Amino acid sequence: MSVVDLNLVSRYIEVGREAERLLRKSDQEAYANLNLKWDRGLLQADAYIVLHCSVRGPAKGGIRMREDVSLKETRRLAELMTYKCALAKIPFGGGKSGIRINPKVLSPEARRALISEYVHMFAPYLQNGSYVPAPDMGTTPADMATIYGCTHIPESVTGKPPRIGGLPGREEATGYGVACTTRLAVRHVLGKDLRGVTVAVQGFGNVGKWTARFLAEWGAKVIAVSDVGTALYMDEGLPITEMSGISVLSESGLPEIPRDELLLLPVDVLIPAAIGGVIDEEIASKLQARLIIEAANDPTTAAGDAVLNERGISVIPDILANSGGVIASYIEWRQAKSGSLTDKSETYDVIDKQISRAYADVIDVVRQKGVSHRLAAQILAVDEVVQSMRDRGWI
Repeated sequence: MSVVDLNLVSRYIEVGREAERLLRKSDQEAYANLNLKWDRGLLQADAYIVLHCSVRGPAKGGIRMREDVSLKETRRLAELMTYKCALAKIPFGGGKSGIRINPKVLSPEARRALISEYVHMFAPYLQNGSYVPAPDMGTTPADMATIYGCTHIPESVTGKPPRIGGLPGREEATGYGVACTTRLAVRHVLGKDLRGVTVAVQGFGNVGKWTARFLAEWGAKVIAVSDVGTALYMDEGLPITEMSGISVLSESGLPEIPRDELLLLPVDVLIPAAIGGVIDEEIASKLQARLIIEAANDPTTAAGDAVLNERGISVIPDILANSGGVIASYIEWRQAKSGSLTDKSETYDVIDKQISRAYADVIDVVRQKGVSHRLAAQILAVDEVVQSMRDRGWI
């Protein structure tokens, strides 16, 4: 099923049959069987690259490495990237790739060999610039450094360590963007300043950890966070800054609650920052948050979204809320092509500026057309892509 209901979007803007036909399928898809020998025998992993739509520029999207990665999921995430880049008004298209393996079983040497084989098999996409990868679930800046070491093209990959052409602030960019979006939405939807607003963050990986840290620094009260094993809860607010070095929450020594209870806490803001599909119809009918900020990709199911709309709970969609990462990727890509240098403050400033502009555009559509934040964001993003198709002579 498509990320965007184009039939619904077409009620508000002119999409047209030609554009719909192009948007309903990928520009290109590629599969590779990654095979290599290592100390445990033969290592094999399925790998995919999907370029959903490149009308606005090179396909941009991370490499997901998980044992349950599928072509279907990769297609959906590539489509999300098309609309995320369009809404942020950056000249990238949407892409994604996946490697179907559990990264925890790999030694550092096997991991580098696997990523090198990925580059070998997909070399045409990486060398001609039609697909520009970045870190995603299961992959790291070190993996991007391996890709750069294979291509020797600085702009062929983003999310590299800063010492080898990466961007200062890239590590925390997605979380910073989520925090900026939260600050805007709290002011607009709840009519409050961030100070004292209660927040629960599901997922304490890179995105969730940095989101919580920025919000706490700006005065919000982050009362709960969770990871795959447990959730921590403190009514007076967790010591988020002191928790920055914690990798497993159960080892923190802080008060715990059952992991799944976090989604149902009576907080001002709930931030799903882990995996997709966690807010389904059942959870949506029970959650008590007043505002949801989608830090993860696709965390709300269609049925769950319908329930939230019926209950009048505002959801700031992923293509807006977590676009800080791809905005930073654009800055790094531009820096690599030009040879310029960028400091961390400039990275933050550009993310804040682009997200603030996109949020204001979304709010204008919400007010003018009386639609949800998600539909407003989709209307703007689809219109940007369709207009780009007209500019390129595709339709």
